[in-house]
Amino acid sequence: MTTGEFIAAGALAGVAAAALGASLPRHFRAAGAAVLIWVACAFETLAAIEVLATGHPVAFHSSALLPLTGVEIVLTPLGALFVLLVALVSAPASLHAVGYARHGLDTRTAASAFPLFVTSMLLVPQAGSVATFMVLWELMALLSLLLVLVDQAGNEAARSAGAWYAALTHAGAATILAAFILLAAGSHGQSFAAIAHHAPLLGPVFRGTAFVAALVGFGSKAGVVPFHVWLPKAHPEAPAPVSALMSGAMVALGVYGIILTGDILLGGGPGWWWLLVLVLGAISALYGSLHAASSTDLKRLLAYSTTDNIGLALMALGISGYLAATHHNLLAAFSMVAALVLLVNHAAFKGALFLSAGSVQHAAGSRDLDQLGGLLRRMPQSGAMFLIAAAAISALPPLNGFVGEWLLFQSLLHGASGGSTGGDVAVTLAVSAMALTAGLTVVAFVKAAGIGFLGRPRSQSAGRAVEVPWSMRIGVGLLVAVCVVLGILPGVMLPAVERATRSLLHGLPAAQLSSGVDLRLAGVRVALAPLEVAGGLVVASLAVMGLRRSVARRSAPRSTEAWACGRELQTARMQYTAASFAEPVQRVFDDILRPVHDLDLSHPAESRYYIESATYHGVVGDVIERGLYVPVIRAFRKWGQIARGLQPGSVHRYLGYGFGALVILLVALAVLA
Repeated sequence: MTTGEFIAAGALAGVAAAALGASLPRHFRAAGAAVLIWVACAFETLAAIEVLATGHPVAFHSSALLPLTGVEIVLTPLGALFVLLVALVSAPASLHAVGYARHGLDTRTAASAFPLFVTSMLLVPQAGSVATFMVLWELMALLSLLLVLVDQAGNEAARSAGAWYAALTHAGAATILAAFILLAAGSHGQSFAAIAHHAPLLGPVFRGTAFVAALVGFGSKAGVVPFHVWLPKAHPEAPAPVSALMSGAMVALGVYGIILTGDILLGGGPGWWWLLVLVLGAISALYGSLHAASSTDLKRLLAYSTTDNIGLALMALGISGYLAATHHNLLAAFSMVAALVLLVNHAAFKGALFLSAGSVQHAAGSRDLDQLGGLLRRMPQSGAMFLIAAAAISALPPLNGFVGEWLLFQSLLHGASGGSTGGDVAVTLAVSAMALTAGLTVVAFVKAAGIGFLGRPRSQSAGRAVEVPWSMRIGVGLLVAVCVVLGILPGVMLPAVERATRSLLHGLPAAQLSSGVDLRLAGVRVALAPLEVAGGLVVASLAVMGLRRSVARRSAPRSTEAWACGRELQTARMQYTAASFAEPVQRVFDDILRPVHDLDLSHPAESRYYIESATYHGVVGDVIERGLYVPVIRAFRKWGQIARGLQPGSVHRYLGYGFGALVILLVALAVLA
C-alpha cells in the first residue's frame, strides 16, 4: 500500500468504528469501536512513519467530498509527528474506554462520536488547505463538545462546562478563520502551499495581525491563559478517556496551529511575535501550576496542569522563534526540538494521569481527593502506575518529563544571548518562571499521590475500592511504559522530532541532534546520558536497601503505620487533607488565588461561649474567570435585557424602526454624495 492508501484506510477505519459504535449491542459497542480505532491508528501511524523516514510530504486531493473547494490532504513531517502523538494517546484511551464504558460511553451517541473524534484529530495535522482544515477543526470541536455533554442529564455542572467550552472554542475558531481569510486574501488562494508562497509579499502589519489572530484562536484550544477557563470546567465533567484525548492530544493541536501559522504559512516573523508567545507560555505555566497545587478535585488538578505543561511547550516555541528571528539557527532548532519533545512527553504522561483518574473514579466513586486515601493498598497496580506518571510530570529522572524540561532549560539558558536587551530580559524571567513552575508542579502531584493513594481511606467508597478491569489497567500501562522508555532512551523519538524540525527551519546545518543512547546537541556543549542516570539511580536504590537491611539486622525495627508519626491510634481525621496540604501555598500566593474561606461554628444550646463543632470550607476560584469573563457575561446579559425591550410585539413600533433606518440611510447617502 502507498502512503496515501494508508491515510485513506485509516480514515475509513475510523468511520467504520463509528458505525459499529452506533449499531452494536450496548455491551459490545466500546470493544468493537476500540478494535477499529486501533486499526485506524495503525494505518495513520504507518503513513506518518513513512513520511518521517523519507522526509517527503504526501499530497492527496479530492473534489468529491467538499463542494466548491474539495478536500486537500498534505502530510508533512511536522504533521506526521502530530499524527503519531494523537495515535499515541488514542489507542490506549480506546482500550481504557472498554472498561470505563458504563460511565457514559456506552450510549449509541457516545460510542459513535468517540471514534469520529479520534479520526478528526488524526486528520487535522494532514489538512492542506484552509477549507479542509476548518472543516476538520470544527468537526473535532463539535465531537469533543458532544462527548463532554454525554452525562449532562441532571448534571448542571456538565451543562455549564459545555456552554463555556462551546463559547470559547467557537470564538477561537472564528479568530482562526479570520487569520486564514487574511492570509488567503493576500495570497489569492486557500491552499497552504499558495499562502506560504505569497506570505513574504505581505506587509508587516498584515502579517502581524494574522499571526496574533491565529495565536488567540489556537491558544484558546491549547488552554493558554487567559483563554484557559474551559479546561478546569470541561475536563472534570468529560469521561476519563475523552479527557485524556482532549488534554493529551487535542490541546497539542492548538500548538500545532501556532507552528503552522507562524513558521510554515508566514515563514517566521519578527522577534516580538515569539517574545509574545514566550511571555504567554511563562504566564500559563505559572498560573496553571499554581492552581494545580491548590485544587482538591483530581481531574481539575490535571486540567490546570495541562495549562502548565502547554505553557512550557510555548516557552520553548517562543525562544525558538526568537532565536530564528535573530539568526541563531542551530539554537532555534534546539529549542524547537525541546518544544516538540515536551508535547510528545505531555501526551504520554497526561494521558496516563487522566486515565488513572478515571480508574480512581470508577473504583472509588469520587475524584475529590478529600474523599479518597488508601487506594495504593486496594488498587496496587493502578496506584503504582499513577505514581510513575506523577513522577514523570514532576520531571523526575529517569522518566520522560525530565528529558523534556532539561531540553527546555538548556534552550532558555543558551537563548539568553539572543541579541536584544528586551529579549534577554524576557528569557531570564522565563527561566525564573520555569523554576517556580517546577516546584509548584511537584507540590501538586505530591499532594495528589499522597492524599489520594496513601494513608487511610477518608470515605466508605474509598475503603471499598477494588482494582479496575484489565482493559483499563493495560490502557494506562501502555502510556506509563512510554514514559519510562522515552525517559531512558529519548533517542527513540529524536530522529522523528529532528526530521520535523528540519522541515520547519530551513538552512539548518546538517548536524545530528542526537547520538546513540545519549542526547547530544551539535554546536552546544551540553549532553545528557539518561541511561547512565537511570543506572545510577538503580545502584543508589540498591545501596540504600542494602544499608537498611544491614541496620535492621543489628536492631529490631519498630513497625507502625505510614503517616502515623509513631502514634498507636491513627484515624483518617488525623491526616492531612488536600486543602490543608495546599494551604501554605495559598497563603504565599493569596493575592493571586484570592481564596474564599467559610468557617461555620456550632454552639450547644446551653451556652454560646462553647463551640460544639467547627466546619471549614475553602474555595479557590479562577481569578481570571471572575475578573474578566464574569463582567463580560453580565454586560451581555444587561444589553440582552435592553434589546428585549426593543421587541414588544408592536407592528407600529417595527414600522417606526424601519422608517428611522430608511431616514438615516438617505441622510448618509446625501452626505457621502
